[in-house]
Formats: sequence, structure tokens, C-alpha cells
Amino acid sequence: MRRLHLPLLILFLTALSLGVFYHKVWNLGFPVLPAQTTDNWTVEARVAFEPTGGALTARLFLPHEPPGFALLDEHFVSRGYGLATGMDGANREATWTTRSPSGRQVVYYRATVYQLQRSLRTQPDYPGPADVPDLDEPYRSAAETIVEQVRARSADITSFATVLVRDLLSGADENVRLFQPGNASDRDRVAVAIELLAGARIPARMAHGLQLTDRGRDLQPRTWLEVHNTREWVAINPNDGSVGYPDHFLVWWYGDEDPIELNRAGNAQVSFAVSRNFQDAVDTAQQRAKLLNSRVMDFSLFGLPVQTQNMYRVLLMVPVGAMIIVLLRNVVGVQTFGTFMPVLIALSFRETELLGGVILFTLIVSLGLAIRFYLEHLKLLLVPRLAAVVSIVVMLMLTLSILSHRLGIEHGLAIALFPMVILAMTIERMSIVWEEHGAGDAIRQGIGSLMVAVAGYLLMINPYIEHLIFVFPELLLIVLAATLLLGRYTGYRLSELLRFRVLAGRSGP
Repeated sequence: MRRLHLPLLILFLTALSLGVFYHKVWNLGFPVLPAQTTDNWTVEARVAFEPTGGALTARLFLPHEPPGFALLDEHFVSRGYGLATGMDGANREATWTTRSPSGRQVVYYRATVYQLQRSLRTQPDYPGPADVPDLDEPYRSAAETIVEQVRARSADITSFATVLVRDLLSGADENVRLFQPGNASDRDRVAVAIELLAGARIPARMAHGLQLTDRGRDLQPRTWLEVHNTREWVAINPNDGSVGYPDHFLVWWYGDEDPIELNRAGNAQVSFAVSRNFQDAVDTAQQRAKLLNSRVMDFSLFGLPVQTQNMYRVLLMVPVGAMIIVLLRNVVGVQTFGTFMPVLIALSFRETELLGGVILFTLIVSLGLAIRFYLEHLKLLLVPRLAAVVSIVVMLMLTLSILSHRLGIEHGLAIALFPMVILAMTIERMSIVWEEHGAGDAIRQGIGSLMVAVAGYLLMINPYIEHLIFVFPELLLIVLAATLLLGRYTGYRLSELLRFRVLAGRSGP
């Protein structure tokens, strides 16, 4: 069991990370690429009416879980009115009330929606077979004939509805003409289709929605047919019998009712306007998470103050840099001074930029190393010697900053961002290796440390990786799992292939 402990831990960390990542991308819509935007639509309903005296009540249907869309925000503009929202069957409604209005009244409803890649709408339970309508003759016989003819040319509920709609559009059959005149509107055609579908025990309903267009004004709702195939509601276009809603079609309400109902008021006018907006995909995902009451956002970095967020944008890259060091040291075989020194130097390169940082780092280490050799002749103990090296490093940093400023080289001012203690330890370690193993090993490890720092810097400034780690910090569990996996690697390093190549050459003929 001990042998399986680490593999099981790695699998658990990976599965947990990918599970949270999948939920945030697939269900909440967090972007996997930086600077992504989403198309949002602001839809406004303007309701105007004239009071007829006394306490007034106005009811307007509102969008409720429209298929293919998510409702991000909504506002009601109705000065001097009481407002209540609730459900009325399949529809959501807003009710405005006031006691003594005077003059023509106008109220507004404004919603922000955006189109989903896949619908998160929870499908209601199957309503059951529809009740067969009680029709008088000759309508009963005509309806039965139409149902039998359509059933013979269809294979399932959806195809039954599409064939029926196309027969209603053609009007070639005399039984169809009995139910519907030739110039029937979409609303009349859908009402007839619902009645005939009920004769086949198929539940159906009327849907009304808006075709969203940028800067659209005075949009008129369009009527569609929906049938239930025992699993979900399926939309049918009453104009051609095609299946499914078109892109950017927002379902507003259901049923054969008008969207506005007035009590003690008349002359109602409802107009719809639409505008298209672009919003940051992360902001949109956060709004969706709030609407879905997702607990993921309780542990999101976006809830922290902006200053703290900026700090963690840097700190979260440290584990990634540490994993790169593990990979380069244990697998590739690059020799470095310590583990965290290259990561901290790489973080410093983020402020000094790469070329300036490499030059400044080389100057500090070279000058400090020369002074360290001088301190060796003074026969100091370890702790005082390290304290002296730290003091010398600080004075060297100060001198270089002043000189660079006088010469107009502004990058030199960023040398203060270098971790001075790490520089002091690097100088100390390099001098010890120089004394014990020679200048070659010391220079080789120094160059290796600088190369690893450069590699970590190039990785940590990558905008895609920074975006992924900040938006999806759970991916650090995969970084941890990879580090644990590399921790068990005891095989040959890639750099040792050069040594084996020499041995292979000597053993050859």
C-alpha cells in the first residue's frame, strides 16, 4: 500500500484540479484565453398606457430561463410605482401598482442577457399527453383525418410537428383549409397546430420572442411553436417547419396571451429595443456564477482587493517556476545554486526586463565574488562573513543604481528589486564551490542558475500561463502533482548522455 500511496495522491490531485477546471470552464464559462470578450445584449421593454381612473395595476411578462441564454442583470424603471415579480405558470411576470396616477404613464424593463455555448436550462418534467379537444363536426372528422395523414408521413413527435406545420403552410388539403384560412398569421397557425397536435395527444405550446439585432428599435415579437418529445421542448418554426430557434433569438413568454395586461388603464403600447455590447468574459462568468449560486466564487481570487490580486498574480507563478527548476535539475541535469534562488531572480527579471536583469545580476555577482575572496583572507567566521557580504551587496546595488541614473540608464534603478540576501548567498555558495571544486564548476553552476532563471522568467511572463494560473488557481494542484511525480525520478539525466557518448566512443573498435 505504501508503494501506491504517492501514485494515488498524484491521481487525486490531478482529478480534483481538472474537475474544478472543467466546472468553471464548461458550466460557468470562465475563459481559457486572456482578454476574451463575450457578446452581451441589452434588451429593453417600454410599456406606455393611459390610466382610466382609480388604483392601477400593470402586468408584464418577463424572460425566464430563456433557452440558449443566461440572464445576467435586470433593472426596472418605474418611478412612483410598487413592484413585485413572481411566476404565473411557465411565465415570469412583473406587476406595477400605483394608487392615483395621472396622465400617460411609461415604465421600463431592461435586461442584460448573453448567449450560451450550451443551454443550462433545467428542463421541466414531461407534462403528460395532451387532452384531445372536444370538436364538433365536421371539425372532429377533419382533425382525425389530418392526424392520420401526418402520422403516416412522420417517424416521431418532432417530425410529426414539422410535417403538420408544412401541411398548414401549403393549405392544399381541404381538411386543413377548414381549420385555417389561407392568409393566417403565425399566431393563428401556431394556435391551429397546437389544437391538431392535441388530437394526437402531443403537448405543445406557443412561444414568443425577439430576434436580437444590434441597435434594433421597435422590434416586434415573433411567434413560434414548441412541442414536447417526452424529454424536452423542441422549437418549430411556423414559417417553414424547421427545428430549433435561430441564433440570437430570445424567448420572452409562452402562451396565447399578450405580454401586457392592464387594470384600470388602456391604450397599452409595448415596444422593444436591443443593443449589443462586449463585456470581459471573466466578468460575465462571475455574474453567471452568482446567478447559479455557485460556491466556487466564494474561493475566487476576484473577491480580493485589486492590490492583493496583483500581488498574487506574481506569487502564483512561483510554484510554476519551482517545477521548471525541478525539471531542469532532475531530468535535464542543469546544475544550479540552490532551488529557490533562480525563481527569485526570475521574479526580479519581471521588473528589470531580461537583458538588463542578466547584465545587472552578472555585475553584482562578479564584483561580490571578488570582494568575497578578499574577505577570505581576513579569516572571518561564517555568520560575520555572510553579514559582510550582504552589506557589500547592498552597497554595490546602491552604487550601480546611482551610476546608471547619472548615465541615463533607467533600467539600472530596478536593481533594488533583486533579492539581496539571495545574491549574498549565491556569492557565498559560488566562492565555496570555487575553492573546493575549482573555477570551472563554480562558473558552470553560476551559468546554470542564470539559464534556469531565464527559463523561469520566460515561462512566468507568458500571458496565457499567467491567465490560466490566476483564473484557475486549482491548476496549481497539477503543478504539485507533477512536482511529486518528478520527485520519484531516479533515472539518467539528459546531460549525462554526453558523458555516455564519450564512454561509448572509447569502448568502440
